[in-house]
Formats: sequence, C-alpha cells, structure tokens
Amino acid sequence: MLVWVYWIVGLTLVTYISVQVIKRYPQYGFAALTGFYIIYLGASQVLATRIILFDLGFYTFFAPAAVFIYPFIAQVIDMINEVYGRRSTQVAILIAFATQVLLILFIAMVNTLSPAPFFAFEDAWKSLFGLSIRITAASWIAFILCSNLDAVVFAALKQRFLERENKFRYDTSLNPYIWLRSSVSDAMNLTLDSMIFVTLAFFGLMPVIPLIIGQIVSKNVIGFIDNPWFVWYKRMLKWPFAKTRQTRSGSDTKRYVVVLVLLP
Repeated sequence: MLVWVYWIVGLTLVTYISVQVIKRYPQYGFAALTGFYIIYLGASQVLATRIILFDLGFYTFFAPAAVFIYPFIAQVIDMINEVYGRRSTQVAILIAFATQVLLILFIAMVNTLSPAPFFAFEDAWKSLFGLSIRITAASWIAFILCSNLDAVVFAALKQRFLERENKFRYDTSLNPYIWLRSSVSDAMNLTLDSMIFVTLAFFGLMPVIPLIIGQIVSKNVIGFIDNPWFVWYKRMLKWPFAKTRQTRSGSDTKRYVVVLVLLP
C-alpha cells in the first residue's frame, strides 16, 4: 500500500509544479517539463534492474519495478505536447534520448576502472550495472520509436477533435476528448514499447510472450490510472491561468498570450 502513496505524491508534485512554472514563468515551462521527463526516464532505467511480483488476486506475473513510473513518462510527453506542440515534444524526446546515451557512457566509463580493494559491493555493482549491448540497443530503439509515435498520435487526435473539445460546455475533467487523446496515445506507446523491447532484448534467450503480456498489462493498467493527473494538469492550465497572468505587467501578459494560444 505504501508504494501507492509514494506514487501518488510523485505524480502530484510533478503535475502541480509543472503547471505553476508554466503559469508564472512561461519561458521556463518547456525546460521544467523536459527536466521532469528526463528524471523519470533516468529513474526508470535504474528501477528496471529490480524484478517485482504483481499479484492481482486472479493473476500473478512478474515485471520490472520501473513499470510503476514508466507510464508517467508517456504522460509527461502528453503534458509537453498539450502546451508546446508536437515539434517541441520531439525535441524533448531527442534531448532525453541524448541524456540516456550519456548515462550509459558514464556507466561504461566507470566499469573500466578498477575497484578499491576494500569495496565490498563490486559484484552487486556489476550485476546491476553490467551493460548488455543487446538490451541497451533494444531499449533505445523502443524508446525512440514509441515516444515519437505517442507525440504524433496525441497531436493528431487533438487536432481531429479540437472543435468538439472546445464546444464541450461542462467541466474540463469530464471532457471525453481530453481523456481520449491521452489514453489512446499512451496505450499505443506503452503497448508497442513492451512488444519491441522484450522481443529485441530477450528473443531466443527466454519465453518472450509471458514477458510481453506482463509488461503490457502492468504498464497499461498503471498508465490508465495516472490519466486523471493529465486531466487535472489540463484543467489547471485553463481560465485560472488567464486571470493570474492578466494581473502581471505588460511584458508578462505578452508571454502569457503566447502560451495560451497553444491551449484550446
């Protein structure tokens, strides 16, 4: 149960802080969201080294611990896309990819060094951070393909249903078109990522079908559960944003208008 408390606190902090930065300091909004995106992505690489048991009562399976936070990576892509558009989202994806390449290079660099004679955790270090070229390549290929697919699908759905979304007269949290683009784009991202990564990384070494099913189920369940945070993000970015920015100076108001234009 405690894991869900940590999970909720993490998502809530990232979502709330992101909105506040975008509203108060629009020029730093993209940087803030990209920063959170990179943190979640880097953390998922570390957490993936631990395999955990999922017991749903009626079905039990194993999956990397990263499945708890990896779906929110797709959510952050949506958050960037919602405000800054597809092209900026793809720039953020490339920046995040570059940081992961650097992370691997740094780990490989440290692995070439000799451990201190009194360092008692060398075997544990190697078991956690011993690099597999095949797994690393599979991870990179899946990330680039699926993240860009997410960005394209989200932007296409937003454009396709923008008029209907704007005509919706009830509360933003009930708008089905906001839920639609986030849910569909994330589900496609997470499902395809599981299929590509597991197949490229483990085909011929172990049965891949159970691994694929386990990752698809766990990622999509958690991805669906975190959708309300995107809707909350969208809701906070609407009219309170306009009232807040209109009380600022003239130069600030201009910055506010630029950001607001990107919001339906």
